[in-house]
Amino acid sequence: MGNSKSSVDFKNDGVRAMKNSSSEELDSYYPVRPECLADVPKTRFKARVGKTLSERRWKAAFSKDGYLDIAGVLRRIQRGGIHPSIKGAAWEFLLGCFDPESTFVERNQLRQQRREQYAAWKSECQKIVPVIGSGKFITSAIVSDYGQPITSDDGQSIASDDGQPIASDDGQPIASDDGQPIECATSTSNSHDNSDAMPADNGDFEKKVLQWKLSLHQIGLDVVRTDRTLVFYENEANQAKLWDVLSVYAWMDKDIGYVQGMSDICSPMIILLENEADAYWCFERAMRRLRENFKCSTDSIGVQSQLSTLAQIVKTVDPKLHQHLEELDGGEYLFAFRMLMVLFRREFSFVDSLYLWEVMWAMEYNPNIYSSYDDKRQPLLSELLYDDKPNDKHKLKEYGKFERNNLKTGAEPNSALSVFLVASVLETKHRRLMKEAKGLDDVVEILGEISGNLDARKALDEALKVHKKYLKQAKKS
Repeated sequence: MGNSKSSVDFKNDGVRAMKNSSSEELDSYYPVRPECLADVPKTRFKARVGKTLSERRWKAAFSKDGYLDIAGVLRRIQRGGIHPSIKGAAWEFLLGCFDPESTFVERNQLRQQRREQYAAWKSECQKIVPVIGSGKFITSAIVSDYGQPITSDDGQSIASDDGQPIASDDGQPIASDDGQPIECATSTSNSHDNSDAMPADNGDFEKKVLQWKLSLHQIGLDVVRTDRTLVFYENEANQAKLWDVLSVYAWMDKDIGYVQGMSDICSPMIILLENEADAYWCFERAMRRLRENFKCSTDSIGVQSQLSTLAQIVKTVDPKLHQHLEELDGGEYLFAFRMLMVLFRREFSFVDSLYLWEVMWAMEYNPNIYSSYDDKRQPLLSELLYDDKPNDKHKLKEYGKFERNNLKTGAEPNSALSVFLVASVLETKHRRLMKEAKGLDDVVEILGEISGNLDARKALDEALKVHKKYLKQAKKS
C-alpha cells in the first residue's frame, strides 16, 4: 500500500506541475530581455494535463532496456507538444538522431561516436581558423575574394585568437518585409564522407577552404541577429557555440555550405541541448529535412519547389484565391518564402515556434527515418521512407497523423506539412485577400498581421483539413 501511495503522490505532483505550467512559466525556460518584451509575439502555448508530453510520461515510455514506445510518444506530442524540460531529448528521436528500437547502451555508444566525430571535424576547422572553439566568433571578413588575409588596424589577422567579434544590428537574415528572398551564400564544402586528410596542393581543396572562410563572417553576422531578444544569447559563449556549430556544418556540407536562415533553424538546438556535439547532430538531422530549401542556383531559389507545390495546393483547394493572386502577379507565391524557409519563426513567439515544429515533426514522423539516414545507397529519401510500408494497424500507429493520411490515400510523399500550413493560412485569410488585396504589398501586409495572432494548435488542425481536402480533390481530378 505504501508504494501505491507514493506512486499516486508522484502522479499528483506531476499533474500539479503541469497545471501550473502557464505561458509565463514556459517563457521562463527561455527568458526574454526586459527591453525586448514589447517587441516579441505573445506566447499562446500552455502545457496541458493529459495532452502535453511530460517528463514523467517521457521516462515511462522507455522499457527497462531503453526501447521507446514511439507510438505513445507521438500520440502525446500531437495532442499537446512537449514540456520544455525534456524537449531536447525528445527532438533527437523526432528528427531521427536515434532509433526508438535501440537500447540505452546502444544509444550511449552512438552518442559517444558522434561526439568524437564532431570533435575531429571541429579540430580540422580549428587548424585552418583558430578562432573556432575559442569562445569567440567572427563578424568581419578574414580573407578577400582572392584569398588574401585581411588584417585589423594593428596589423593582426582578424582570424587570430585575439580577434573580437563586431556586433552588427543592420538587416534581417532571411527576407525583407516585401517577402523577397535573400541571396544565397556560395556552396562551400565537403561531404560527411570526407577523410580528415587536408592535401596542401590540391586546387579543389584550396577553393573549398577559401569559400568556407568567406562564409564565416556572414555566419557571425547572422549569429548576432538570431534570437537576439533572448537572455541566452547575451552570453558571448553561447553565441560562439552557435557560430561553431554552423561553421563546422558549412565545412562538412559539400553542396550547400552556409545559407542565411540556417541560424534560425540551429538556434533552438543550441538552447535545448547543452552538449555542442549533440546540438550539431540534431541540427544536421533537421537540415536533412530542410536542406533542399537552401539549395540555390543562378536560376532558382531552393525553396522554389515548395512554393510551386503551395501554388498547386491553393489552386486545387481555393481556385478563386489562386486566380486572384495570379492576377496580382503573385502566382509564384514568393510572399510565402520566409514562412517556409525558417518554418514560421517570425510568425510565432520562441516558445510557440518550438511547439509548432515538434507537433509538425510528430505528425510527419516515419519510423523508417533513422534507418533511411544511415543508408549508404543514397537513393531518394522518399524511396527509403516508403519502401517498407506497414501492413498492420499496430505498426501504422508508429507513423505521425500526416504520414498516415499519405499512406492511406497513396499520396505522393513529397509535400511537407509546413506547405499545407501556409495554404491553410491563406485560406483563412481568403475573404480579406479577395476584398482588400489590390497588389502584392497588400498581400504581404495582410499576412504580416498573423504575427503573434496565430494559434499554432488551430493552425495545424486547419493544415490537416486542407491536406485532406487537397487529397480528395486531387483524387477526383
